Amino acid sequence: MSRLQLLLLLTAGAFVSSAEAQAAYDQLPDDFKIGVDLALEQLRSHASIRHHFLFFKSLSKTKTETSFSVNYIYHNFYFKPTKCAKGTTDASPKRCPFRNDRPLIDCAVCYKTFSGTIESEPKPYINCVHKPALTEDMKAKRVEHCDKMAYSSGTVTLLGSKKGN
Repeated sequence: MSRLQLLLLLTAGAFVSSAEAQAAYDQLPDDFKIGVDLALEQLRSHASIRHHFLFFKSLSKTKTETSFSVNYIYHNFYFKPTKCAKGTTDASPKRCPFRNDRPLIDCAVCYKTFSGTIESEPKPYINCVHKPALTEDMKAKRVEHCDKMAYSSGTVTLLGSKKGN
């Protein structure tokens, strides 16, 4: 295989992967999209982040429905860096293909919604870590924090209720 053919194959693969990730984001229910957007906003605010990141895939997600349009959301997902610089406004998959030479960012978010809007109390929890640095202890602390958030409001634990992927 020539170098040109290999380059074309890799470019096509990056485009398909980015397009699939955009489709994965588009298929998320709105209650989960707002949490991804909140985490992405926080990620972009860090000075050490130099690349544009896009939602890559969900690892787990849970929605605990209570009464009166109140829900508790837990979502664990990956962000993946693209070849575009941070602050890129046109982040289409064609323009910003994924990079495969940088680690994924593993994020866990939990928050309370009322009628589809994130409530300020309890304060939404966002924890994003480069995947190689994430430990089992860190994962356990995320779950513990999110369970306490829902439990303190008198609901069942987040991870013990409706689960979907």
